[in-house]
Amino acid sequence: MQIADPATLGFDAGRLQRIDRFLDERYVQSGRFKGTQLLVSREGQPVHFSSSGTMREGRALGPDTLFRIASMTKPVTSVAFMALVEEGKVALDDPVHRIIPEWKGIGVYDGGGGSAPFLTRPTAAPMRMVDLLRHTAGLTYSFQNRGNIDAAYRATKIEDWYGAHDLDSVARTLAGIPLEFSPGEAWNYSVATDILGLIVERIEGKRLDQVFRERIFGPLGMDDTFFRVPADKIDRLADCYTMHPEKGAIMYDRGDESAWSRAPTQFSGGGGLVSSAADYHRFCTMLLNKGTLDGARILGPKTVELMTINHLPGGADLASMSRSLFSEATNAGVGFGLGFAVTINVAPTLVPGSVGEFYWGGMFSTAFHIDPVERLIFIFMTQLSPSSTWPVRRELKTMIYSAITRSAAA
Repeated sequence: MQIADPATLGFDAGRLQRIDRFLDERYVQSGRFKGTQLLVSREGQPVHFSSSGTMREGRALGPDTLFRIASMTKPVTSVAFMALVEEGKVALDDPVHRIIPEWKGIGVYDGGGGSAPFLTRPTAAPMRMVDLLRHTAGLTYSFQNRGNIDAAYRATKIEDWYGAHDLDSVARTLAGIPLEFSPGEAWNYSVATDILGLIVERIEGKRLDQVFRERIFGPLGMDDTFFRVPADKIDRLADCYTMHPEKGAIMYDRGDESAWSRAPTQFSGGGGLVSSAADYHRFCTMLLNKGTLDGARILGPKTVELMTINHLPGGADLASMSRSLFSEATNAGVGFGLGFAVTINVAPTLVPGSVGEFYWGGMFSTAFHIDPVERLIFIFMTQLSPSSTWPVRRELKTMIYSAITRSAAA
């Protein structure tokens, strides 16, 4: 990775370096994270790249370390779907049951559950493809722990990537579980992007990993991004931890014995990928460049523009529409596009930024951020769940923007 002189691209090198000290002192030396990695770029040119701590016991985290990026998979699936939209194979206002006929007539929860049969009422409007992209479909995640719908998700184990379900059986199972609300009425973080991945598979007649490789990873040179880590690269996969309320950070998935070394029974378009900071930077740079990188055109510029504006009904923000107990974004001043959160009003976020910036993160505390106004990308990698454990993303964003000495628009 070639690192440009920060000053030539409008950054204060000293202010960037103090971020490294902050991460090391606040998070690594304190034991909050085993290791951290940060990449900052402008105009697609890296101006700062740093690593601190370990990827495994006694082994330093390095530039080629691989990380489970979880929900940072969602934008990849969204890009693959939008490529099919560009080719006329599907449209954003198509009903989902056009591709998933099992879902025709699916209803909204109106009582029951557990030992009693579900009661449903008809949806006010059909679920459309755009509802899957913007998480307004009425679906949920089992970890929301709010009621009988997510309890049914847990009971059927539809989110177990290595269990009995493939994506087709997930769809069949969900056909028997009501929606939490009528599509378009609210926002809820959910398995919607996994279903979007199934739609991509059915349209293309190929597995999702094949579609990703042919349409995105191959053209962009992302050779370190996959659902299953190859045997010759597993030694580069970092250990992963989860926060226990009494014991602190405990091992979740050992890198050298990882579940990600095995082929999953379902390719999770919502959270299944492993990647590196350098690889994901190429994906982000393609989006910053409105669909192209190094001669490879993944999407058209107007498609990227469409994806990165707020699509919540009525121009609402998540604070007014979200029913989710958890998401990878704050709510105030934040809308949702076709695959990512989008800032629509900077002031309520209480963090420096730009209208039109778009971003997302993953459950293991990874994050990416793209600012088309400042031509800025930053990617943060670590491996601790849940991502809400520490406020590192907001802290990093504040410090990175404070290092800008010259606006890209100047």
